[in-house]
Amino acid sequence: MMRARHLPSRRTIASKDVPTMKLYVHPLSGHAHRAQLLLSLLGQPAELIEVDLMTGAHKSPEFLKLNPFGQIPVLVDGETVVPDSNAILVYLSKKLGRTDWLPEAPATAAAVQRWLSVAAGDIAFGPARARIATLFNAPYDLDDAVARAHVVLKRMDDALADRPWIAADHPTIADVALYSYTARAPEGFVDLRDYGKVRQWLARVEALPGFVPIVKSPVGLEA
Repeated sequence: MMRARHLPSRRTIASKDVPTMKLYVHPLSGHAHRAQLLLSLLGQPAELIEVDLMTGAHKSPEFLKLNPFGQIPVLVDGETVVPDSNAILVYLSKKLGRTDWLPEAPATAAAVQRWLSVAAGDIAFGPARARIATLFNAPYDLDDAVARAHVVLKRMDDALADRPWIAADHPTIADVALYSYTARAPEGFVDLRDYGKVRQWLARVEALPGFVPIVKSPVGLEA
């Protein structure tokens, strides 16, 4: 089942000037939250369509036409369909000409891409997997996921030791990609107490104009 709702915007843009985008999401998905967060930070209106993962709506013929991989999020912008959370972050930055969020300078662009890869790899197999195992009782090795989470959190903490943002001297889509599962890591029994720089960085992301939080769940260390 898919339910639609509208994403609030920090600024009003007439629909005749900017076509309404559609974003297929689930409120507990950190991947979906990445895309929703960037839309809100950019002030880009969009229609959120909730996909009921519990009933398998993401595997329905209707949804598989949008994404044959059967995964959320998916962004629909007119005739353009963009699956994959990190791809959506890149698309939105390019579409809206926001080189502050996806810089053109080679070294900075490479740094952003490096951390997007971390979000798709170390974060996915660490804090994200630990949270999924706890929240949905998924058959993952929780101890292994927690251990992986602490490795990547230490690397992030070290990277943030001499800068406020992960890839540049200002927020980029790398920060957006890393935020959601890091913020909810305690739901997967991943303690953030030893990562002071990470916790300060989370607070900076949450202070950005247009920030929208990911849904909290009373599980793990948050129970």
